[in-house]
Amino acid sequence: MLALVVVAVSALAAGNTEKDVLTAVEAWKQAALKGDAPALGRLYHDGLLYTHSNGMTQNKAVAIAAETSATGVYKGVEMRDLDLHVYGDTAILEYKLDLTHFAGDTAHLHEIMVWLKSPQGWQLVARHATKLP
Repeated sequence: MLALVVVAVSALAAGNTEKDVLTAVEAWKQAALKGDAPALGRLYHDGLLYTHSNGMTQNKAVAIAAETSATGVYKGVEMRDLDLHVYGDTAILEYKLDLTHFAGDTAHLHEIMVWLKSPQGWQLVARHATKLP
């Protein structure tokens, strides 16, 4: 009986962890759509590495500057086919993304985000984008 209770509590904790990660992802999406530098600063880990689909890489400071510039704020962020795996204090999210840029063009991407649970909460430590065919 005790083993069943432990399994049930573990499953509940895992469900809450997944919800917490998805809440952080939604906060990222809203901050990116608003060009909210302070929010992105809280969500991005100091060691952030973002590799774009064209091979360009950005660290935290460069990513925030780019995503909050007048021509860098996203007009649309549509995520689908989310697949989330949590390994302790690390979460890996794989998904398809339709990302509409300021100019109105839409990139169709496959992305992976790596989130790390830190004292500040869940923070994005890596993001990698590949263009979909």
